[in-house]
Amino acid sequence: MTMDPYSIVLYPFVTEKSMGHMEKNNALEFVVKRTANKALIKKAVEKMFSVKVKSVNTQITNKGKHATVVFMPEYKAEDLGMRIGVF
Repeated sequence: MTMDPYSIVLYPFVTEKSMGHMEKNNALEFVVKRTANKALIKKAVEKMFSVKVKSVNTQITNKGKHATVVFMPEYKAEDLGMRIGVF
């Protein structure tokens, strides 16, 4: 069963803290479907943006499920952020 990556990764989540993660950790934060696991999120982000993901950390908040996605060193989170319109 293949899932649409756009139904897993809902939208980027931008705060001062997430901007700090982008600069320090080469990571972006997304709001994701609550039932999605880390492997599914990793595949969805790789497919959506044509990048390689190093790791995914998730947390559930009262605003939904958030995934912090760390990219491989050859891909820059700033470049991806520019492409998807974070800035």
